[in-house]
Amino acid sequence: MSAETIHAPRYSEEIVPFLAGDGRALHLVHLRGVEKPDKGPVVLVHGAGVRGNIFRAPVRQTVVDALIDDGYDVWLENWRASIDVEPGEWTLDQAAVLDHPHAIRTVVERTGADKVKALIHCQGSTSFTMAAVAGLLPQVDLILTNAVSLHPVVPATAKLKLRYAVPLVSSFTPYLDPQWAYGGPTRTARVLTRVVQATHHECENLVCRWTSFTYGTGFPVLWRHENLNAQTHDWLQHEFGPVPFSFFRQMEECVRAGHLVPVEGFRALPEDLGEREPQTDARFVFFAGEENRCFLAESQRRSFEHLEHFHPGRHALHLLPGYGHLDVFMGKRASQDVFPLILSELDRSVSH
Repeated sequence: MSAETIHAPRYSEEIVPFLAGDGRALHLVHLRGVEKPDKGPVVLVHGAGVRGNIFRAPVRQTVVDALIDDGYDVWLENWRASIDVEPGEWTLDQAAVLDHPHAIRTVVERTGADKVKALIHCQGSTSFTMAAVAGLLPQVDLILTNAVSLHPVVPATAKLKLRYAVPLVSSFTPYLDPQWAYGGPTRTARVLTRVVQATHHECENLVCRWTSFTYGTGFPVLWRHENLNAQTHDWLQHEFGPVPFSFFRQMEECVRAGHLVPVEGFRALPEDLGEREPQTDARFVFFAGEENRCFLAESQRRSFEHLEHFHPGRHALHLLPGYGHLDVFMGKRASQDVFPLILSELDRSVSH
C-alpha cells in the first residue's frame, strides 16, 4: 500500500434533504464542478452500513472526480442504510419502495432532467435494481451496477454463516457495527470484537478486520489489500457503521432462492421480481471484480444473462481481473482500470 499525492476536490457540495415514503429523513449530496455539467445527472448509491462518501476515498482521482471532469452532474444518495442518517432496522424492500424512487424524483425536480443515470453498489444495487425491475424508476435510463444486483451468489462458507451464525448472533444483538473495534457498548459487542481479533489476522486495522467478519468470509472480504493505498486503508476505519440483522435475514432468503426475494409484502414489489421480465427500459451495465469474496462474480453474470434473455444485445457485462468488492471504486489504480469503462458506458448512452 504505497503513498501517493492526494489532491483537494475541485467541486462544491450541497446537502439536499428529501423524505422517504414513510417520512424518514434522508438526503442527497449534490456535487458541482467549476464548469457547468453538460451530460445530465448521475446518482451514486452506496451499500450497507456506509454512506455516499464511500465513493470519495483518498486516491489521486475518485470516481466522483472522473464523472465531474467528464461533464456529469453528480448526486450521492444517502438512503436508509447510510451511517449519515438516523439508524434503524431496514430491508431491501423498504429502500426499493420508499427511498430510491423519492431520491430520483428529487433529482429530476432539482435538475429538470428528463432522464437520470445511476451508478449503484452492493445493497444500494440490489435495492435499486428491485425498484427498477418493479417499474418504480421510470426516469432512470442507464444503470451501472457493481458486485451484485438480482442474483446474489456468495462463497459456500458465507452461505453457512448466513444460515447458522445470523440466527444465533441476532438473538444477542439487533445489529453489527465495525466501530465496535473501538470498544463495544455491550457485552455482546465486546465478545464479538474478541472473536474478530482471534479469527482475523490479515492486517493491523481492526475495523478492516471487523468489516470482513460483518460482510462475509475472507481475509479480507471487501477489497484486496494490494489494491489500496495506505491512506485509503486508514481512512476506511471511519467509513463503516451499523448493519441490522433485518437485512442479513433477508439476504439469507435471497441467497437460498438464488435471486432477490421481497419479504415485507409491499404491493409495489412482485414476489417473482427476480425471475419475471423487468418492468424497465433501462439499459444495465454489470461490473464484477473477479476476486470479489463478498459476492462472487457469478452474481453479476447471472443477472446479465437474465436481462439479456428478455432483451438480447441491450446490456453489458464487465469482469474486472484483480479486483474485489469496493476496491473497484477506491483502488489506487481504479482510475486507470475501471473508471474509463464506466465513462465509456455512460458516454455511449449519452451519444445515443
